Amino acid sequence: MIFYSVVPMEMVFANMEQVEKRQLRELPLGEATMVVEPTGPYEGRIVRLISPNPQDYLNPRLAPGETVRFLPDWRA
Repeated sequence: MIFYSVVPMEMVFANMEQVEKRQLRELPLGEATMVVEPTGPYEGRIVRLISPNPQDYLNPRLAPGETVRFLPDWRA
């Protein structure tokens, strides 16, 4: 990636180490996969949808920002 700026690089990247990393989980949904940011023990907010089916992207329940509930992972 090339980044052009008149601001010195030291100022642009000064706080890169302090950026909080989000905990994301991938949840399977048929052939699709949802990338979810947990907001509670068994619920989360959809961050991204990965699917080979274009119709999945038109489903408003699978849109980024929607809240979903999921079952705990008993294999962990």
